[in-house]
Amino acid sequence: MPIYTIPNVITILRLIAIPALVVIFYLPDTREICAALFIFAAITDWLDGYLARKWQQTSSFGAFLDPVADKLIVVVSLILLLQSYPSTLMAISVMIIVGREILVSALREWMAGIGMRDTVAVSKLGKFKTTFQMVAISLLLYRNSVGSISVWDIGLMLLYIAAILTLGSMLIYLNAAWTALVRTGDY
Repeated sequence: MPIYTIPNVITILRLIAIPALVVIFYLPDTREICAALFIFAAITDWLDGYLARKWQQTSSFGAFLDPVADKLIVVVSLILLLQSYPSTLMAISVMIIVGREILVSALREWMAGIGMRDTVAVSKLGKFKTTFQMVAISLLLYRNSVGSISVWDIGLMLLYIAAILTLGSMLIYLNAAWTALVRTGDY
């Protein structure tokens, strides 16, 4: 299968959007554009996987690149937000989300190495967490109030909920892999 399938091109566009997001974030009066770019990336996260399955264009390259693109845009966005609006709760939330991504990625890699990758497949809670996370980051990037509604405050609340869901999701992955972790005796 060629590397430049439509699903893979969509994933590559998501990677290209990351430096654009950083530049736009620091330009004046670009909150709407920044949020729209992130929302575009979040939608393409779903779209590329859907198209790859529907058109039977799944590939090892796509399976590698898609989660990398997803994690990078989330981590970069969270770092931008934390750097610009530092607070203890946001720092803890970012630490939990980024730490979980690193831990679960390493766990999946290790489980694949021992032939048990399916043991740590994506959970429903993980998908739910991702939805909260994407909405939260979109609202935080937008930052503008809508009438008397503070989009920032709603985004923060959703980010805190996403961090809690992230911990739950991480525990599910660790629990699923625990038997294999203990059985290897390499601790």
